[in-house]
Amino acid sequence: MVSLIVGRVWKFGDNVNTDEIIPGKYLRSKDVQIFAAHAMEGIDPEFTKKFRIGDIIVAGTNFGCGSSREQAPLALKYAGVSCVIAKSFARIFFRNAINIGLPLIEVDINCKERDKVKVDLARGEVTVSERDIFNGNKLPDFLLEILNDGGLVAHRKKVTREQNKKILLEPSKERIKGRQF
Repeated sequence: MVSLIVGRVWKFGDNVNTDEIIPGKYLRSKDVQIFAAHAMEGIDPEFTKKFRIGDIIVAGTNFGCGSSREQAPLALKYAGVSCVIAKSFARIFFRNAINIGLPLIEVDINCKERDKVKVDLARGEVTVSERDIFNGNKLPDFLLEILNDGGLVAHRKKVTREQNKKILLEPSKERIKGRQF
């Protein structure tokens, strides 16, 4: 389950745009590993060299603003970002992140670069350095379910499988009407 996430903080400011998350010159590629190798390059060209898988991005307001490119959250996810914490997100970035299974939470936290944070998505809570607790916007259960399933496509496949199994295993009254058993 994706609801508890622990990682080291990488801090960024307000209005981090999608061109800074993944510069446009890499968008011709369809290879997510290329996106991952250049994540946050528009702000910190050395980011992926310093970053460790499982680390967490903490930002200010309007994270993910700019053009509506799905590659921005993909770059972060495949670089190994375990969660993005921000005061607020650009709406399209928020939706794209959920759709590809990148956990995020809106909460204003006080922390330093490299602090250890624990994110409880189910409670909408972030704990900094095991002492300071910040309450943010709890994600609705249906969004948590999408994240737990690995994103929207994986979630829809799971739901469809469950529905098909139910149809096959539980004959409806309409389908068996008139049949003798």
